[in-house]
Amino acid sequence: MTRILALLLLILVASCRDLPTIPKPPEEPEVLYLGADLSYVNEMEDCGGEFRSAGQLVDPIEFFRDKGTNIVRFRLWHSPSWTDYSNLVDVKKSISRAKTEGFSILLDFHYSDDWADPGSQEIPSAWSGASTKEELGQLLYDYTYDVLTELYLEDLLPDMVQVGNEINNGLLRWQGQTGIDWENTVYYLNQGFAAVSEVEDDTGEEIETMVHIAQPENADWWFPEAFSAGLGPFDWVGLSYYPVWSDVNLEDLSGRLENIKTQTNRDIMIVETAYPHSLNDVDNANNILGSNALVQGYPATPEGQKAFLVDLVEEVVSGKASGVIYWEPAWISTGCSTRWGQGSHWDNATFFDAENNNEALPAFDFLTR
Repeated sequence: MTRILALLLLILVASCRDLPTIPKPPEEPEVLYLGADLSYVNEMEDCGGEFRSAGQLVDPIEFFRDKGTNIVRFRLWHSPSWTDYSNLVDVKKSISRAKTEGFSILLDFHYSDDWADPGSQEIPSAWSGASTKEELGQLLYDYTYDVLTELYLEDLLPDMVQVGNEINNGLLRWQGQTGIDWENTVYYLNQGFAAVSEVEDDTGEEIETMVHIAQPENADWWFPEAFSAGLGPFDWVGLSYYPVWSDVNLEDLSGRLENIKTQTNRDIMIVETAYPHSLNDVDNANNILGSNALVQGYPATPEGQKAFLVDLVEEVVSGKASGVIYWEPAWISTGCSTRWGQGSHWDNATFFDAENNNEALPAFDFLTR
């Protein structure tokens, strides 16, 4: 009987060798962060903006929670003289509202009084007297430490911190500077990381750090250069991914993300993305995303916007990345003005239908993967 059982076992093992190999599914991240940059919400409400679902007024922060958001992002300018928003007072209000809903918080230090991006990284006016990288680095360190300590004392400490915003060409750039100064850039970043680390030591709280680059293809060359220049320890690679400004097609994104993850040995999150649900412009502020922002197969319709986001999340997960944050889905059109026009330059890319009393759109469904 024992010999018969042994023979049967050998036959079973041999037959299993002939079975086709089943590929392993992509590894799921421990936590998949899906959320939104809601930096404009306070201003939109102060401007009389209203948000609706099924015709009923909703609190936008609560509504994003109800729809599945688990992370929100807020930008912080140093001392903007042209707006009363995205300064520290406004950010405290935003974080307080977000923490009430149980969100993880990503705080985006722009280290500027204005929009910081690959084309503009203006030094805050309060730091204009600095003449060396050491002086600027100390100012950045002190400011980062002071802001986070103040937030901690008010029970508003963020979970993650961006040390700079879209710093493809560096941060705290001198007037007239051309090209990226790797020595300065890495010095400033390391000063920011060190400030966060000191706050962690002082408070006993963990704060993860992020380096934010615009468009995945730029991470390919940026991080090897930065590591060679002495970039210190950090936790996250943050990426902007807007198809209109990227060379990476949506169907190729997962491979690029996996390469970046291997190259940097860091977690990755798409911290900015967007897609239009319409090409109509409802106000006097020209839309930033027009027909050139469209990807084949994803029309500028509510369902097309949703489909793009659903497929984007699948690419992110397949690429072993850990999240997607949509940029400003609540920047609705109101009676207030920007510096360039009355209304919103993003009304056709929000999650609310500007042509239907700001009714919530299907794009919210991407948050419930």
